[in-house]
Amino acid sequence: SAMVNSHRKPMFTIHTGFYCLVAILLQICICSQFSVPSSHHFTEDPGAFPVASNGEPFPWQELRLPNVVIPLHYDLFVHPNLTSLDFVASEKIEVLVSNATQFIILHSKDLEITNATLQSEEDSRYMKSGKELKVLSYPAHQQIALLVPEKLMPHLKYYVAIDFQARLSDGFKGFYKSTYRTLGGETRILAVTDFEPTQARMAFPCFDEPLFKANFSIKIRRESGHTALSNMPKVKTIELEGGLLEDHFETTVKMSTYLVAYIVCDFHSVSGITSSGVKVSIYASPDKWNQTHYALQASLKLLDFYEKYFDINYPLPKLDLIAIPDFASGAMENWGLITYRETSLLFDPKTSSASDKLWVTRVIAHEMAHQWFGNLVTMEWWNDIWLNEGFANYMELIAVNATYPELQFDDHFLNVCFEVITKDSLNSSRPISKPAETPTQIQEMFDEVSYNKGACILNMLKDFLGEEKFQKGIIQYLKKFSYRNAKNDDLWNSLSNSCLESDFTSGGVCHSDPKMTNNMLTFLGENAEVKEMMTTWTLQKGIPLLVVKQDGHSLRLQQERFLQGVFQEDPEWRALQERYLWHIPLTYCTSSSNVIHRHILKSKTDILDLPEKTSWVKFNVDSNGYYIVHYEGHGWDQLITQLNQNHTLLRPKDRIGLIHDVFQLVGAGRLTLDKALDMTHYLQHETSSPALLKGLSYLELFYHMMDRRNISDISENLKRYLLQYFKPVIDRQSWSDEGSVWDRMLRSALLKLACDLNHPPCVQKAAELFSQWMESSGKLNIPTDVLKIVYSVGAQTTTGWNYLLELYELSMSSAEKNKILYALSTSKHQEKLQKLIELGMEGKVIKTQDLAALLHAIARRPKGQQLAWDFVRENWTHLLKKFDLGSFAIRIIISGTTSHFSSKDKLQEVKLFFESLEAQGSHLDIFQIVLETITKNIKWLEKNLPTLRMWLLVNT
Repeated sequence: SAMVNSHRKPMFTIHTGFYCLVAILLQICICSQFSVPSSHHFTEDPGAFPVASNGEPFPWQELRLPNVVIPLHYDLFVHPNLTSLDFVASEKIEVLVSNATQFIILHSKDLEITNATLQSEEDSRYMKSGKELKVLSYPAHQQIALLVPEKLMPHLKYYVAIDFQARLSDGFKGFYKSTYRTLGGETRILAVTDFEPTQARMAFPCFDEPLFKANFSIKIRRESGHTALSNMPKVKTIELEGGLLEDHFETTVKMSTYLVAYIVCDFHSVSGITSSGVKVSIYASPDKWNQTHYALQASLKLLDFYEKYFDINYPLPKLDLIAIPDFASGAMENWGLITYRETSLLFDPKTSSASDKLWVTRVIAHEMAHQWFGNLVTMEWWNDIWLNEGFANYMELIAVNATYPELQFDDHFLNVCFEVITKDSLNSSRPISKPAETPTQIQEMFDEVSYNKGACILNMLKDFLGEEKFQKGIIQYLKKFSYRNAKNDDLWNSLSNSCLESDFTSGGVCHSDPKMTNNMLTFLGENAEVKEMMTTWTLQKGIPLLVVKQDGHSLRLQQERFLQGVFQEDPEWRALQERYLWHIPLTYCTSSSNVIHRHILKSKTDILDLPEKTSWVKFNVDSNGYYIVHYEGHGWDQLITQLNQNHTLLRPKDRIGLIHDVFQLVGAGRLTLDKALDMTHYLQHETSSPALLKGLSYLELFYHMMDRRNISDISENLKRYLLQYFKPVIDRQSWSDEGSVWDRMLRSALLKLACDLNHPPCVQKAAELFSQWMESSGKLNIPTDVLKIVYSVGAQTTTGWNYLLELYELSMSSAEKNKILYALSTSKHQEKLQKLIELGMEGKVIKTQDLAALLHAIARRPKGQQLAWDFVRENWTHLLKKFDLGSFAIRIIISGTTSHFSSKDKLQEVKLFFESLEAQGSHLDIFQIVLETITKNIKWLEKNLPTLRMWLLVNT
């Protein structure tokens, strides 16, 4: 699934708009060996049994289901009532028994089971009625036990029939209700499912683990004014008494429960057919139907691309993409019926900016990649969720580059890696593969480590193996494990063996590609090498630091674990370094040639020979590697000199990498801040927008840090430096939507910065556009790239703020609503910010799904930081009623309102709050991450504040 863009920033800086923050967290699914508990024969001691809700012993004590009863097929009937907001349902599950057993354990959560019966295959053949089953419930494990009158025998099939009912859920999980407002002001209701990772059990009793793949035949009852959708196409509709209709859907392919989906709504759609004959449709609420056209065009292109790239046809006859008005994450890849947050699917040419278009394209590419990675081949267990999410994030890069090269996503991909490095360079990070057992732990696995780091190490491996070998390996993996489950090692085995089964000659010998020279084969080494190398990236947390020292004609290399906020002189530093070793596929180039040199560093230290004299060496070419580089001695000075003399001798992505690494090294105490700031001098000549934006982002970060702490002498001097130094490039920006994607993203970022810094020409122009727009009653079209800036300046007056809030309620464009909500959150009046939070809690004008991003935005402003923090502490129990503990939303709310703090007082407040939550039994990994982040911020200021103050005095 796609994280919401709220998930991806410092913890998440909101840069491409309001939801981008949420997007990162909401995208949208590690070294324990997978094992299913065997059928436990419990001792007679009743203490070994948990107690069911009726007080009787419950016959199973593990969180994981036994593997004694295997589901083969579900017949599911659902009848939701959109007036009374509940549903009645029944199911018949065909199961195969592997060992004799007296009970069947399934998952079920918040469902009222009214009847359960069992038929043997023979009973079913002779139409005999089923035997009543006793149902026990154990809510702590979200399990039910069906006790059978006589033992189920091995190798036989049985049919379990269950009748059940429940309320439509109030949150965003299971089978829940969503509402939308029509242009005419009427509120309408739809019923929609969202199951990943462990919420199918809220909609129907099931074997809710990814390994239990089965076929599903779904029937939905509805009124004539509604449409029912599910994973598969509709086969027929039956008319019932009282005007009700029952839709029957084709049986699905074999798949995991978390991918089942069904929706009852009154949406409209646009459709097209791919070149291989798949019908693709985009659904949205009737008033937003005209915003679906871009998604249709992109979906058709991307589906065609993936069928060719994976050499496997999309296996279903149709694919629907639907924009859901209330949605927890960015999107969810249900097979054949992909659900999206409106901002992740709809595109409105009048209000959607260049970055909105990139976001929509990325999320569509991400969810479509899942139709293969995740749906066709699924991880055995959630500890390897990165196999789904890291891959889908990586495939965004490959697919968007191939289908929409003009979006230049390639240059944006570096940010995917930089975002996770912020977290991965803390001791509280985690390995990509990590055990996860409880539903909360499983939900927590959906984070930047699975999504972003997963994608980055795959990109590094592709750079190491070469595109062709990498693609061949992926195809082999997908073909070998189709309709099955896989784990980490299965992927490494496929990628080390570039021979496809079809390459084998009759003698069973695979002829390697003759074009591969001997030295390449030696370089690639044995098949074991890929697995051996990649396990150092998946089973260890953190990121390596490569220390390079040029010594005449040789390069001395050393690897360490890179840590932010812990310095070499700190007593704990040594212990945190122990036992960390990566196999790093290094690349480097030098001042004397364009050749890319390669070397695998498998030891702590190594020495490389340089063939010729060179004035500088640059490691990690194009930033394809997941490591930071520190140049000892004169290494950094030589690179800074080169940037000042002629920056174009270094590739654009290498310049971005240098800017990133130099500021990271300051945070790790390896370089002084003035050295990094000196590097930014060259930016006045920088012609690459991504590189310019990277440099600016650090200067902006420091400005906001000083502004929030009210260190006004520094913030004023920094403001003066930015406006004086970048004035030529700011003044060159037009208030339009012209140019390439990066021209447009640069325009949005620079003008936003200029207006944030109160640059008079910027503020005047924005205010002028805003008043013209208000006078036209919102009819005037403002260029989309500057829309958020114009709204933010307009929101500073009470009249402007109130007008924007009114428009927010009426707007039919979620892209526009995002921009308005961001603008409203920039007000300097506490009571206005308070009102926004109240509206977000109430969930009518501002939807609950946007509350996390709203709190994050308010907390990042000097005038809102205390307000947001107090609110979270005072309303914690209310927030937990709206969102699950492990959800993206809760994690964004926690980190968004605290991780920017940089004082010891605030650290203490946050610590006390987390301790009180732990005392109530709430534990999240994000607590430790936040505490370390605040500690890191405190240490950064202690170490760098005098230097920053001094540097600015000299340079302004």
